This record gives sequence, C-alpha cells and structure tokens, in this order.
Amino acid sequence: MTTSEIISTDVIIIGAGPVGLFAVFELGLLGLSSHLIDILDKPGGQCAELYPEKPIYDIPAWAVITGDDLTKRLLEQIAPFKPSFHFGQMAESLFKTENGEWEIVTDAGVKLRAKVVVIAAGGGSFVPKKPPIAEIEQYENKSVFYAVRKMANFADKKLVIVGGGDSALDWAINLQPVAKELVLVHRRDDFRAAPDSVEKMRHLVAEGKMRLVIGQVAALNGADGELSSIVVRDDAKQETSIDCNVLLPFFGLTMKLGPVANFGLNLHENLIKVDTEKFETNEPAVFAIGDINYYPGKLKLILSGFHEAALMAQAAFAYCRPDQKLRFQYTTSSSDLQKKLGV
Repeated sequence: MTTSEIISTDVIIIGAGPVGLFAVFELGLLGLSSHLIDILDKPGGQCAELYPEKPIYDIPAWAVITGDDLTKRLLEQIAPFKPSFHFGQMAESLFKTENGEWEIVTDAGVKLRAKVVVIAAGGGSFVPKKPPIAEIEQYENKSVFYAVRKMANFADKKLVIVGGGDSALDWAINLQPVAKELVLVHRRDDFRAAPDSVEKMRHLVAEGKMRLVIGQVAALNGADGELSSIVVRDDAKQETSIDCNVLLPFFGLTMKLGPVANFGLNLHENLIKVDTEKFETNEPAVFAIGDINYYPGKLKLILSGFHEAALMAQAAFAYCRPDQKLRFQYTTSSSDLQKKLGV
C-alpha cells in the first residue's frame, strides 16, 4: 500500500488498549468493521506497555488477571471480526470529507476514512516523568528503567525503586521475591499509595526482606551505562550510598493528548467531553470512550470503558447503517450473533 491510497472501513478507533479492543467486539457484533491506530508497537495500551505483569483485580469474572493476559484474552475475543491494526502511528489530523465521512491521516502518511471515529486513547500519549538527577540519561534503558515489562529481567538484581505512589509500592511488593536485594527510596515516610500496599511494604521491611530509605537520589555512580551504586541525601544533608544494578524511578506519567487536542472537540481539563447516552463528542459520529473522556460521575476504570463501548456501538450503527433497523440481540440466544462469533 502506498501512502496516497485511502483505506475505507466502518469505524476508525484511535487507541488499541483494552477499551479500544473491546470496542471492536461490540462493533463486530453489529457487523461493523474496525481499523485501529496506536502509537505503541503492540496492542494493550498502558496495560501492555507499563504493567504487563501487574495483577488487575477488578475485571469482572477474573479474581486476578495481568495486563498482558487481559490483552491476550481481548485479542482472542475479537479475532472473529478480523480488525486491522496500524501500530507505531499517531493520528495527526481529523477532518470531514465532502461525502460526510471522517478522514484521519497518521504521521506515517496512512489515510483512513470511515463514517464513525472512536477515540479510545486512554490518557493520550504518555511519557514518564524523569527525576532531576544529573547524567541519568546515560543509564537509561541499560540500568535505569521507567517501566517493568518483564519481571524476569530484574531477577537476582540489586534493585532500588524510587517513589511513594501506587506504582512504586506495587512494584516493590511484586519484585521483592525475585530481586537479590530491594531498596525503596522515598523523600518522606508518608506514602500516596493504597493503604493495603503501604501495609504490605512495611511488613516486608519489618521482616528484613527489603529496605526503606528516606531521602532523595542525589547522584548515580557507574560506567558505560551500568550502575554500581546511588547516593541518597536526606533532609539533614546526610548521604547514604546504596549498591545497586538497577534503578526504577516511578514519578508518574505525563499524559499528552497530542494532535487529538486539535481535532476541534470540546475539552474539560485535557479530557474529551461526551454525553452519557452514547458517549458522543460535540462532533456527530465522533465518540470518546475510556479514560480519555469526561462526564459527571466518570470513573476511570476499565470496566467503565467496556460499558461505554457497548453503548457507543449501538449509536455508531445508526451512522454506519442508516437504512437498517438495529435489532437488539443477546449472544446467549441469537444464532446470528453466534454465527459471527464462529460458535
């Protein structure tokens, strides 16, 4: 395919995270085809990129499931509908054509047209907040990492985790069993994480299975991108040297809407405003579902995004098939839906 060719489909979905993937399923049940665009090089969104092995406890019917497994299950579920993916690309522009369709052009020059656009981009493009430590760049992706993609990569390592939020404590708890040594560093003895995580961390410290050091990382020591130790300085200017092979700073993420912010959609604090009937934006046939949207009472949960995807699909059908009447059916009793699912 050349960049001048135009790809036509029923629905263009921006974002291939869990909510975007489930939207494929809901649209597929109604006979609507989907193309997905994602800046990452694989499906799964933040679950796959930042927390592939982190347990998730609030997905219906799963007592516990990892981000990676959730992504695999969703891909298995939507396989009958044969969605097309455009990975490693960003949706740069959105405009309406003369015949009333929406056209999106990606930064790779791919042009897609559809009656409906669904923005399921999570918080947008995300980049980690980096700590203000001199020369940290020379260690990045060698011994300094801002995400854990495979726990096995940190087995038998001397780990230092920096931060006091959920990510820092969750990974301290999850990596402690595989690490050779683990030290948690935070600027104060007060944490923003879930109380249960704080309690588990303190229990591990009390048992001598990990250390807690209060202070801030002041310097890194090492050569050729490989750490040998770090220096932590407390409020009294006292310095402590900690041997380590790997530093994991969890200072949160900076979420950016990117080009989506220029699509002419009404925003609320960097989120896309939608109604609560169809999760449609101020632009007809442009929807926003998942963490990217805003409405009163919004909860940023994956299961909320799944609900939004189901209602969005019903409204999308009217735009894609205006001459057809939508008949609501259940997968448990509809032979038509079961045929589409291949069961």
